[in-house]
Order: sequence, then structure tokens, then C-alpha cells
Amino acid sequence: MPDTFVALLRGINVGTAKRVAMADLKKLVEGLGYGNVRTLLNSGNVVFTGPNSAGKDAGAKIEKAIATRLGVTSRVTVIDAATVHDAIGHPLGKVAKEPRRLLVAVLASAADRSLLAPLAKQKWTPEALAIGDRVAWLWVPNGQIESPLAIATWKALGDRVTARNLATMLKLQAMVEGGATP
Repeated sequence: MPDTFVALLRGINVGTAKRVAMADLKKLVEGLGYGNVRTLLNSGNVVFTGPNSAGKDAGAKIEKAIATRLGVTSRVTVIDAATVHDAIGHPLGKVAKEPRRLLVAVLASAADRSLLAPLAKQKWTPEALAIGDRVAWLWVPNGQIESPLAIATWKALGDRVTARNLATMLKLQAMVEGGATP
């Protein structure tokens, strides 16, 4: 039985320079041999199925195909269903009450946690940071644009991270678990 994965494209559909039609993205991922391909709105998020080994090389394959076929460069991070589930079970429930203000920062690899260790030792009140295996959670109650925590996180990780708010991750989880686009 194939496993379910989520490809998170960084910077797609943000501004006009990197616009990609989700129908084109869906067709591209299907053309790479992945099954049950679904996209979430105009968000640069793709849910698909493939063999268990797909998670290891799907990101690079999709990244290359987007550049070659669509003429757009984008980092692609692929996570499995278990990582999506873990991301939803965040440890900041006491402070993070608004899903749109809780960012789930998906790391390119679990080893990138070490880049966040210095940030975890700092006080960010009213913001908060928690680090998991493959994700970090950033509570940014006043938004991420001028958030000291978000700015420090993006600086520490560079292109080794992409983020979605919890509201989007909940939609992706529904797609992963139920199969239908919310």
C-alpha cells in the first residue's frame, strides 16, 4: 500500500514572480509517477501517494521538474503523514490560541534542529518557540512579518525551512487522513 506525503513548496504563489497554476503543479507531480495527487487552494502544497521510499527523493524530483517544466525555482520539502500528524500535536497549547498565528516551521531535515538550539534558550515573550523532531512551532501573536522570533528563525535556517500556519496544516492533515480536499 502506498504512503501519503505532502510536498511543501517554498515561495510559490507569493507575489507575482513565482505564480504556478495548481492544475499545472498537479499534472507535473502526476507526471512524475505519484498517485492520488491533490493540491490545497493556491498554496503551493501538494498531497500525493507513492512508495515508502518516495519521501527520500520526491522533493528533489519535484523541485527539478518545476524548474525545468514550469520555469520557476522553488525549494521543495516533502514530509510524510506521520510528520503532518506530529506537527498538529504542538506543545504550545497554553499560549497558542489562534491557528493562523501559530507557525509550523518544517525543517529540511531533522539535523537542522541544532540550528535552532541557541534560539530555544532565549526568552521571546509574548512569542514562544518549541522544537520537535522535524518541525518547530513559532507562536507569533502579532504576526510574522515583524516578529523577532520569526526573523531570527529564518536567519538561522535560511532555505532549510518552510512554514505554514496551523490552520493550513490542519487542512493538509484532513487531506492526508481523509483523502478529500477540504
